[in-house]
Formats: sequence, structure tokens, C-alpha cells
Amino acid sequence: MKTRKYLTAGEVASALGISKQTLVKYEKFGIFPKARRNNLNGWREYTREDVEILKKIMGRT
Repeated sequence: MKTRKYLTAGEVASALGISKQTLVKYEKFGIFPKARRNNLNGWREYTREDVEILKKIMGRT
């Protein structure tokens, strides 16, 4: 089974133990860096490396 290159905001929020709304608010307030956006639909996309960075920002290593 091939692993996808990007994760959705919902998947990342779940991995971080927060809601999708909290993820978006943290980005809006500058706590998290802005996510990459999909060129076709504008949705946020994250890599597995991004998730590790966000975990470190939250103090969850």
C-alpha cells in the first residue's frame, strides 16, 4: 500500500489530539506556521515532517 504524500487538516488535528478548528485557529494566530495549500481546492496539506514540527511546537515530542 502506497503512503500518501500529504495529510489533511483533520488527520493532522487527530494526530495532535486537537480539533480541526483549533488547528486552523493556531495557524491564524501565528502559533503554527501556515500550511501548504492544494492548488486545485485550496485545502491545507501537511507532510509527516510538518506533523513532527507541530508536535514540537506543542511540546509533544
